[in-house]
Amino acid sequence: MARSSATAHEVAALFACADEDEFDRLDQRYADDPRKQVQHAREVAQRRLARERRERERVLGMYAKARELGGPGLVLGVDEVGRGALAGPLTVAAVALPDDPIVWGINDSKQLTPAQREVLAARIADVALAIGIAHIEPESIDAVGMAVALRMAMKRAIEDAGVDADAVLIDGNPVHVSPKEVTLVKGDARVSCIAAASIVAKVTRDALMVSLAEEYPGYHLAECKGYGSPEHIAAIRAHGLTPIHRVSFCGNFLETPPLF
Repeated sequence: MARSSATAHEVAALFACADEDEFDRLDQRYADDPRKQVQHAREVAQRRLARERRERERVLGMYAKARELGGPGLVLGVDEVGRGALAGPLTVAAVALPDDPIVWGINDSKQLTPAQREVLAARIADVALAIGIAHIEPESIDAVGMAVALRMAMKRAIEDAGVDADAVLIDGNPVHVSPKEVTLVKGDARVSCIAAASIVAKVTRDALMVSLAEEYPGYHLAECKGYGSPEHIAAIRAHGLTPIHRVSFCGNFLETPPLF
């Protein structure tokens, strides 16, 4: 489309949906266009494409980090969710991803919206080489403590994945659950398979807490997912504990005897 035959609105629309190759062609044609709407659209497109490049580089860097730490074989990423909750299980996921296809947008689950996590969890399920999930229930957490519960959950998730991994990459500090273990602080934001595990664990546990909210109404579990929100703490103080609460975590909030 020649510049003289395109309105400013039409050119702006072209810039708005252009990929990098198309942008280069448009930029050659309209770089000196005097119309303000065209130049604004051009600048917006430049910023959008720069963001997209940074995002691609971020995700590719996470995949490269997985290979750097895990080597060329089958690499299993492990992460947990629910460690600090007052109610519900501790949940651990173990995920092995292929090098291709890449799950674009993958990130630490805490950096994603619920909707983004749902979409990414579905993509991960479609492409993953292996997925393992383990839950440790509140009664067991109370009995053995969080440190032991975490090791139990990680071991079970690794076993549930059902693969003989060449490396097991774990978010955080050493936990000594596998002779092939490699740990990395903030690994859920730096390593692709650990990020995948964080997403799978979060989506799985969130869905479980939503279902438990129906069984134990009044504790706001669908909203807080078992964590210590003001509404959840107020409900504990008003109604006491349920079988899904961690008694050892709730002593400071309990003003009535446990229900069970």
